[in-house]
This record gives sequence, C-alpha cells and structure tokens, in this order.
Amino acid sequence: MSRCEHGLEELCPAGVVLYERALRTGHIAAREAADTPCLTDFGLLHPALDDPDRLEPVAPAAALNRLLRSARGRVAAERRREERLVDLFAPLMRADGPGRATSDIPTISVLSGLDRIGEVIGEAMVASSGELLAVQPHITHLPAHTPPEAHAEALARDQALLDRGGRIRTLYQHTVRHAPTVIARYEQIHGDVEARTLDEVTERLLVIDRAVAFVPASKDRTLALEIRHPTVVGYLATVFDRLWRLATPMYPEPARRPTVNGITPRQQAIAALLVEGHTDAVVAQRLGMNIRTTRVHIAKLADTMGSESRAQLGYLIARSGILDPEG
Repeated sequence: MSRCEHGLEELCPAGVVLYERALRTGHIAAREAADTPCLTDFGLLHPALDDPDRLEPVAPAAALNRLLRSARGRVAAERRREERLVDLFAPLMRADGPGRATSDIPTISVLSGLDRIGEVIGEAMVASSGELLAVQPHITHLPAHTPPEAHAEALARDQALLDRGGRIRTLYQHTVRHAPTVIARYEQIHGDVEARTLDEVTERLLVIDRAVAFVPASKDRTLALEIRHPTVVGYLATVFDRLWRLATPMYPEPARRPTVNGITPRQQAIAALLVEGHTDAVVAQRLGMNIRTTRVHIAKLADTMGSESRAQLGYLIARSGILDPEG
C-alpha cells in the first residue's frame, strides 16, 4: 500500500476506513496505520498503555472538539495579525497623501503558492462580467500540475462568468487539439467561448477585463505575478489579440493544411526552430511535444530532404524555401 499524501487538515479515505474499523473493534495493530499517518497526527488513534504495538481509537466527539479548538486558535491569530497590519499601514497611508485612491495605484504583486494564486484569480473572476483572455500551453505527455478537483473548480468558475454574460477566448498549442481533457472541457462548458491554436504560444497568461493580468513567475508555477498596471496589462492584451488573429479555430475542425514539397505543417514548425539552432529538447518544449516524437519528426524531415547530418539538414531547410511566406 502506498503512503497517503494529503494536506494537514485532511483525512484520507483509507484513514476513514481504518478509523471506522478501530471504532468497531476497539483497536488495530500499529503496523496497519503505517500508511495513514493522518490518524495519529489528528489524534484519532493512540498507542495502548499496555501494548505500544496496538493502537486504540479516540472518541470522534473528543477528537473533533480538539481540532476545532486548534482551528479557532489559528483564526484568532490571523485576526490579530490583520489588526497589527492595519495599525502599521494606517500612518503610512496618511503620509501617502490625501485623496489618492488605493485602486488607482498601479501595482505588480508577487503571489506565492498554488492555493493563494488560485484564490486571487478566483476573486478577480467573481468580480468580472466581461472578458477572459487566456493562453494555456499544455505539454500533453506530462501529468497535470493540478489535481482533478482544481480543474473542476476552474470549469465552474469559467461557466459562472459565461452565465453572467461574459466571454472567454483561449489560445492553445496545436498539439492539444485532440487532447481528451481539452475536448471534454468544451463539451461541458456553454456560452460565448472560443478556442484557437498555434504551433507555439507564450507562457501561461490570464487577462481579466483587460484590467488585471496573471503570469507565472517560476517554472513550477508556484509563484505568479498579479499585474494591475494599465500599460502592462494593455500590452499583454494586445499581444494576445495579435496571436488570436494568427491562430486556427479549434471548433469546428478546420481543413487540414496541405504539405509543402512533402513537408507537413508540423515538420515546417520544427524546421523553423532547427534553423534557429535549437536543440531537440527545446524544440519539443516549444511545440508541446515529447522529445521522442520530436526526433521521429526530425528523422522524417531529414529523410524527405535527403540530409545525412544535422548541419546539412539546416542548410537544406534554408535552401528549400519551405519556410518562405509564399510556401
């Protein structure tokens, strides 16, 4: 059995089952709880006085009261912290000058932690009834960065915006056109929503009502920037608009683009990056493909062009004209 992974205030399903059995039988062996440490962390099980290898259950009501006291203590501590922050910033806000509205001050803030980032984005979405512009780069061969419930929450949040009369425009990479998760999303969501794709897109971007934008500030996305500076947000919205005009609608499925001299559109995109001198790994990352698939495409491209080496392939691509706008 694998060790259950969950937050500090969660009781895993396996732990619930084991705790119920302990309540019925009066005890369980300590080794049985090795994979559910939440039971001892929460104080739901404790070693027997006469046998440390046996765990006995604590009454649910007693455990609940103890946990609630702990939660109330944390809430009280947060309230005291809020009061201290208000006392600290009150004189600073008076020194900032009378009549200056806080909402008028352009800001770029750093958000730390997936929960905090999701909370702030959710608040901005709830306050919106206008427009969401989103760039969602997906690497289809990697596992999702967020659990299924987070995707469900995002779907409900987006649907609520659409129900208020808003609209959503999303850009993806071509590689996710047939991804089951993306297809399922657009089967479930209804309203003024549209998606388009490009060979390459920028890093993740959310622009809400062209007033606030969110961009990642770390590779693992545990840091994000909340941008409320009108000039910067306007610039990001303009970048999105220009990419949107270049992108291909996802639904209905457009006609397949023709090959050029036997070179497929996907191989053309790869060829453009190879000419720029990028490695296989960078090409794969930029186009949202796994590296093995990327190398298969590069091998087919080299075979089609009659190349015998990587250096010769770049030369032949440059000479072939397949990257010319007319092509």
